Amino acid sequence: MARTSKKTDTAPLFAAVVWALLIVGCSSAYYGAMEQVGIHKRDILVDRVEGARDAQSEAQQEFASALERFGAVVHIENTDLKRAYEELKDAYEDSKAAADRVSDRIDKVESVADALFQEWEQELALYKSAKLRRSSQRKLQRTRARYREMLSSMRRAEKSMEPVLGAFYDNVLFLKHNLNAQAIGSLRSEFSSLQGEIEELIREMNEAIQTSNRFITEIQT
Repeated sequence: MARTSKKTDTAPLFAAVVWALLIVGCSSAYYGAMEQVGIHKRDILVDRVEGARDAQSEAQQEFASALERFGAVVHIENTDLKRAYEELKDAYEDSKAAADRVSDRIDKVESVADALFQEWEQELALYKSAKLRRSSQRKLQRTRARYREMLSSMRRAEKSMEPVLGAFYDNVLFLKHNLNAQAIGSLRSEFSSLQGEIEELIREMNEAIQTSNRFITEIQT
């Protein structure tokens, strides 16, 4: 009996590795170019934290607006069902786009923070003064601890968007396939649950925004 050999296709893995190296290389080149004009990783981190904070604030507004539009659709009698569906679909898509922006901004914060802390750790070995080295190391530990607290808060807020988007999408999909008065009645029962989830989301984002502001203040001091 002839033996058959299993051939492993390594092309996807190789492509992923190459892509990752290109990203790292591009990031390193970017940080290097920025440092040439006096903008250091710390400055970039502050800028990106501000960007993530602002994206979360905008997402709060989008989700609050989506809830308001949802309420208007399900609580108005004799609603134009096709128009109601389009209204809810637009509200969902706007909220999803805002959520994607938040995730993108947080990823960018994490990218530059990793580079900053790695560089800071490596440069501790360059000190000739043990006293200055210890002082810098303590500051690194404090900054990293504050950063982790902030990142954790950001990720919790990011995660709190998932169930809201999921519920919103379910309602939009349900209305799409049930353009009748009974569908609106069913959505009314979902409204209070969605309202509670959005209120929790806004609370988590407020906390993340506050921790971002504290981190910005501390790292600039």
